[in-house]
Amino acid sequence: MADWDKAIDLGNYGQSNRNWGGMHINPAVFLPTAFISFAVILFSLIAPKASTDLFAALRSGAVSHFDWFFMTSGNLLLLFCVVVALSPLGKIRLGGKGAKPDYSRLSWFAMLFGAGMGIGLVFYGVGEPVTHFTSAMAGGPAAPLGGAIGNPEAARSIAMAATIFDWALHPWAIFTVTGLALAVFTFNFNMPLSMRSAFYPVFGKAVWGRTGDFLEILAVLATIFGLATSLGLGAQQAMAGIAYLYDVPSSSLTILALIFVMAGITFLSIRGGIDRGIRILSEVNMWVAFALLIFVLTTGSTLQLLGDLASNIYNYLKLLPSLSNPLGRTDTGFYNDWSVYYWAWWMSWAPFVGMFMARISLGRTVREFIAGAMISPSLLGILWLTIFGDASIAQIVAGNGADLAKASLDTQLFVLLGALPWAQFTSFVAIVLILIFFVTGWDSGTLVIDTMTAGGRTDTLLKQKTIWLVAVGGIGVLLLLNGGLTSLQAGAIATGLPLAFILLGMCIGTLRGLLALHRHPVSTYDPAK
Repeated sequence: MADWDKAIDLGNYGQSNRNWGGMHINPAVFLPTAFISFAVILFSLIAPKASTDLFAALRSGAVSHFDWFFMTSGNLLLLFCVVVALSPLGKIRLGGKGAKPDYSRLSWFAMLFGAGMGIGLVFYGVGEPVTHFTSAMAGGPAAPLGGAIGNPEAARSIAMAATIFDWALHPWAIFTVTGLALAVFTFNFNMPLSMRSAFYPVFGKAVWGRTGDFLEILAVLATIFGLATSLGLGAQQAMAGIAYLYDVPSSSLTILALIFVMAGITFLSIRGGIDRGIRILSEVNMWVAFALLIFVLTTGSTLQLLGDLASNIYNYLKLLPSLSNPLGRTDTGFYNDWSVYYWAWWMSWAPFVGMFMARISLGRTVREFIAGAMISPSLLGILWLTIFGDASIAQIVAGNGADLAKASLDTQLFVLLGALPWAQFTSFVAIVLILIFFVTGWDSGTLVIDTMTAGGRTDTLLKQKTIWLVAVGGIGVLLLLNGGLTSLQAGAIATGLPLAFILLGMCIGTLRGLLALHRHPVSTYDPAK
């Protein structure tokens, strides 16, 4: 298939997408994923104990047997991004030489970050550094890299490096590989905006048949469960904040009421589309997050926190080889419960975030795309984790953080803000921040799932998108109510495992595609096709 880049054959793929009641769908993908999604919802409703046990068993099995594979895959994906960006392939423009970006860099970056891991950073930004610090002080399997027993400064350095490791370059590389693959084959080869397109150089015309359907089904299911995990975390933290501030009981009923209200707002955002919905909310959220970050920075030890930023980056890079080592780990509590879980979660998110990245990145060069999608969000994440994490650890070291250390993950942010001036106002702002991230994640995820089940089309009807809005929200609610964080994590890990294989395969297809463009730079994006 040496000439695949010159004569791409879509076969009968377009004919397989049907119009049912105005809905444009690929039934070979839409029907299985819709059936499985609603089957999970029914199973969780009918047998909550059995569903919880099943998800716990899936999580345990995946982590016990495939921890090395998750970590190795993440390392390979990061290496792929670095090599491509630094090579001559980085000069290739997504859409061809004449393509122009649809969005300013500010809007582009805000949407990348908002649809990526914003809600997760807010949830874990205080809790993870504090957890790793206390573990490092105590030592044992839960301590990253063995910890530093009785040495607060060394324990702080290890805790922050371990936290940054879980949120910086590796996860964004996972998203970037997917987004780059989809952008290249959509904008430069006029293929559908679909996961299967990236495998055309590998499987040829087979991607338009059952082989591609199988890849698409796995991607959709992973997206549903990965997104449901994030929505569950967001709902849990927002409800915890409301309960902490306003003494509203956190119960199944109040969580359902909160999610129902947010579903209505998300529906309106979906109706507005990317330009009138996601873009506006993402820009608002970025400024709100920045304002909250500046507040914590200026009301704390500003110079100390800025100094910690430089030292945290240095320690992260210094410990990066040890933290990314998949073999012979003695810190199994940290490695399996945090890093491996995160890698699986990011991989389950990859189709969703990657496809959204691709949709908004026409006109960027490959090098610009990788830098914007991998390095810039990593730096912002490091800044966020440093300000909130080091401020929290400083309270504990000073002897004022007993409540913070004992608080649950979903309330630690509000305990930190409670120790600072204007606690009621800033905690309210934090809740608003979480809820906007909640909407932008649900919104963009719904649009991506709808695109994948519609054969790459982006012009589907609102009622079609609403099906996936309900499916994702339903699974997130039931996992949260039935098993809490454990079930949410299990759902992400179980679906992240097959995605790891798909992402490694996408690297091969993308490399072949970029090399073809390097040899024949005449391929350009034709918006009329």
